[in-house]
Amino acid sequence: MDMNEVVQNKIDYLLLAKQLIPAVRKAGNVIIDIYQRGAVAQLKPDGSPVSDADMAAEAILLPAIKAAAPFIPIVSEENSASHNLVDAEQFFLVDPLDGTKEFLKSDGSGAFTVNIGLIENKIPVMGIVYAPALDRLFFSGLNAGAFEMTNERSFKIGVRSLPFNGSVAVASASHMDSKTDQWLNARGIVQTVSIGSSLKFCLIAAGEADVYPRYGPTMEWDTAAGDAILRAAGGRVEGEDGKTFYYGKPQYLNTAFFAFGSLI
Repeated sequence: MDMNEVVQNKIDYLLLAKQLIPAVRKAGNVIIDIYQRGAVAQLKPDGSPVSDADMAAEAILLPAIKAAAPFIPIVSEENSASHNLVDAEQFFLVDPLDGTKEFLKSDGSGAFTVNIGLIENKIPVMGIVYAPALDRLFFSGLNAGAFEMTNERSFKIGVRSLPFNGSVAVASASHMDSKTDQWLNARGIVQTVSIGSSLKFCLIAAGEADVYPRYGPTMEWDTAAGDAILRAAGGRVEGEDGKTFYYGKPQYLNTAFFAFGSLI
């Protein structure tokens, strides 16, 4: 694919995702190497952890994205200078290692991911989420659907119909709170899967769960890739006001949101 095809509004989103998958896998492999030997972490000014794996993965991802789409700016979690971008029609949101707290636990859960999302007119239009410890890779393109790749072969995924035995919620493994409990109880949802990172969106997209309520703080790079995959799989993401969740908010800080499969 010619680089000039991946600019402005002429993007083949699915083709772009496929072009970036090798770099995402490479970043995931580096993360696993560090995970197995033991990560070194420190706290950022906001109190959240950052590890050497975050930085190593970002060093792989950013050049690959710039090569594939040189005219689209990149907002990456670990590149604080990029957080000053404002009012861009298109931009990437990159989280080189989503679920750093789960990564640092080294408990074998593997609930951490590499995330690349593309935003256009405030809506996520392409997403890649890779969980290297679980060998699960999801990707999507606007109007082309959502897919999971296994053994280099991809298959289409989609949200499921509401189960007869009730909805299954996914919730944060590290950020569960009373508001979330109240929201679930008010709707009679008693089955909950606790898992970290953007995998929560992907489980709904793959028809393995039904809803993800989130009141706790998140940043846009935490959610953009998984959100894009879920929307392409037939799901939706709403704010507390019931309106479509959008991107490009001040400081890229998310408000509360609710991700749905077929749940009404």
